[in-house]
Amino acid sequence: MNADDLFQTALFIIVVLVIAFPFGRYMASVFSGTSIVVRRIGRPIENLLYRVAGVNPEVEMNWKQYAFAVLVFSGLGTLVLYALLRTQQWLPLNPQAMGPMTPDAAFDTAVSFVTNTNWQDYGGESTLSYLTQMLGLTVQNFISAAAGIAVAVALIRGFARHTSQTIGNFWVDLTRITLYILIPISFVLALLFMSQGVIQTFEGYKDVPTLQTTTYQTPKKDAQGNPVTDAKGNPVMVDNKVDTQTIAMGPVASQEAIKIFGTNGGGFFNANSAHPYENPTPFCNFLQVVAMLSIPAALCVTFGIMIGDRRQGIALLAAMAVAFSFACWGEIAAEQSGNPLFTSLRVDQSATSAQSGGNMEGKETRFGIAQSGMFVVSTTAASTGAVNTMHDSLTPLGGLIPMLLIQLGEMIFGGVGSGLYSMLAFALLAVFVAGLMIGRTPEYVGKKIESYEMKMIAIVVLLTPFLVLVGTSIAVLTAAGTAGIANPGPHGFSEILYAFTSASNNNGSAFGGLSVNTPFYNVALGICMWLGRFVWIVPVLAVAGALAAKKRLAVTAGTLPTHGSLFVVVLLGSIALVGALTYVPALALGPGVEHLIMLAGK
Repeated sequence: MNADDLFQTALFIIVVLVIAFPFGRYMASVFSGTSIVVRRIGRPIENLLYRVAGVNPEVEMNWKQYAFAVLVFSGLGTLVLYALLRTQQWLPLNPQAMGPMTPDAAFDTAVSFVTNTNWQDYGGESTLSYLTQMLGLTVQNFISAAAGIAVAVALIRGFARHTSQTIGNFWVDLTRITLYILIPISFVLALLFMSQGVIQTFEGYKDVPTLQTTTYQTPKKDAQGNPVTDAKGNPVMVDNKVDTQTIAMGPVASQEAIKIFGTNGGGFFNANSAHPYENPTPFCNFLQVVAMLSIPAALCVTFGIMIGDRRQGIALLAAMAVAFSFACWGEIAAEQSGNPLFTSLRVDQSATSAQSGGNMEGKETRFGIAQSGMFVVSTTAASTGAVNTMHDSLTPLGGLIPMLLIQLGEMIFGGVGSGLYSMLAFALLAVFVAGLMIGRTPEYVGKKIESYEMKMIAIVVLLTPFLVLVGTSIAVLTAAGTAGIANPGPHGFSEILYAFTSASNNNGSAFGGLSVNTPFYNVALGICMWLGRFVWIVPVLAVAGALAAKKRLAVTAGTLPTHGSLFVVVLLGSIALVGALTYVPALALGPGVEHLIMLAGK
């Protein structure tokens, strides 16, 4: 790494941290209802929505009612989106006459967007109508992100309250998050993206002349569709000329804004954030990376404010920032080291005036390795899933880093809401382990952590590894799973492992190179996405309810400080230890073996 790469990384982290504090304070005021925006500006709209929905905002829920509301709301959203995907051919705003999705693909896509995963095994510009993109996917981008934040806020209330049987009202939280946080900031972000060249239009696709005519040959066929042959039985070939190209259009900026800001991922175009209509400039790329980490970082500050001890939130934010920095530097260094096999073939991978050298395969030249590396780390650390680089083209170690970030639960910033409640789950695990080491009942922010909470945390910690490893095992042992492999060997295994890792942890990015638009993968990954989202959420809300009912304990000389550098180290150590024990054997079979093969072939 050179000084320019270090500067870009440091600038990015500083900008995210600077944004986190005022944004975190604003979100805390929204959740408490004390914000001027809530009390004076948005109250009439908010009350109208409550009346239409039949919701009493004054009545709060216990954790079971809150969880039931989340599950019912998400289940209905899945059914509505599935129906839309299956009937889009009869609906308006379909200028390219897109047909319906197959049942298995519609199931996979509906579950994907409702769970905030946004896994796509199709090309958006060749599969979905404008109405489906807006009414189906974009709407789910808003409400699935809002649901994740609502769960995190409910958990924060569990820590903040004492001797309480309620943790808030899901419908009020969902409304305020969408109305006061996601919609206004996404609107501004969409305008910024449009200023950089991201398109926003309802016009049909454009046929434009190409710079040169392309000629290719195909076998000639008769009126019945049979191949025509000459006297010797050879097929008769005919010349075909192509002098136009179809350019896909659509309302992209509005979807791009919430896709990034809500850590949703997916994309209007199949090329995602590598497409010039989604991510046209380096500044736009920088905006996207900052936007996807803004809510996860700010929620740490919100946590500190709502529990009355800002140092606790700063400790979580520090742990995230430290781990994120090392991941960025490791990713950039891995890609800048290049591929030694190319060096042995006398391919020059040295620095040029435009790039700092290394593995440029699968990367956009307008971004280079540094910005591509930061995007790779951000999208997998933050549960976004958007990509501006082909992850399948990363070096083995460059591919291992984003895969491991997802496997650790995407808590190093993480998704909106899910990142914070995942980090808090590991914070409880860390204080429990520390309590066992010193023979003291563990406490965290004044709440005693007992067997019930740890049982729920155990479910949370063990669920996604179970889904990832079992799903990968089934795929590599069945004909339906191996049929999608185009790269046999350790790289093909990495592609399957990455697919189940991404689905089970609700990330949505993919290595690529694996044919997953099949009934087997659509159903298997859809099940993993659903369980990975909601079997996480229910135990987290159970912990919130249990903590809210507890009394707050006074700080004594024996209380483990959870706001200093020592706790940050213990927390990061717990995360790394669980990840190492769980995933290292599988990672060794994929990226590990591939890296050794690459070195052996120098």
